[in-house]
Amino acid sequence: MQNALNIKRISAASVEAAEICCLLDEAQVESVTVDSHCWAAEYPYKPKMEVRVAHNGKQLLVNYRVTEECVRAVAPHDDGNVWEDSCCEFFLSPVADGSYYNIECNAAGTLLIGFGKGRDDRKRATKDILDTVDRWASMGRAPFTDIEGERTWQLCLAIPSTAFFAHDLQSFEGLNVRGNVYKCGDMLPHPHFLSLFPIDIPKPDFHRPDFFGNVMFE
Repeated sequence: MQNALNIKRISAASVEAAEICCLLDEAQVESVTVDSHCWAAEYPYKPKMEVRVAHNGKQLLVNYRVTEECVRAVAPHDDGNVWEDSCCEFFLSPVADGSYYNIECNAAGTLLIGFGKGRDDRKRATKDILDTVDRWASMGRAPFTDIEGERTWQLCLAIPSTAFFAHDLQSFEGLNVRGNVYKCGDMLPHPHFLSLFPIDIPKPDFHRPDFFGNVMFE
């Protein structure tokens, strides 16, 4: 069982999303498997998902790699229902004040970011903030309906520290915080819910900071 997500610091500055895969390869950043299948009895389908994460102080650099039997990216614009699509999510509490951010992105790089202390009454990032997150999607950036047949796709995000908009986060360096990584697809032919750190409750709910694990930035 994964007990911590360790995030390596790399020296590259002002990284674009399209560069992330090569940079993480060069820095030998290892993939972590996201495979806690917490609700397997009700949702038995289990896609394959790996994540690699690094930072350069000012940017969080995320690379998701997913293999699944159907890929969907219908949400027409940022701040839409991306969790209904083939979606990768990173939840992070950068400050120990009970709050956390949910960064959710579908296979076409369509994004939402929310902030708050629970599922209800979350504050959404504005368009100006969302636009600062650079994205690269192996399946392209245009929305698309269900593509059947098993395939592997990748998604990269270059997330500036300023995207954590409710905090004055100067740098990721040395942070020892809490978070989780998820894969979902609520409206896919076979809905599924995977997490990096397990969630021990009866029904799917990713908004559970009480089950976050340790996220340690070099």
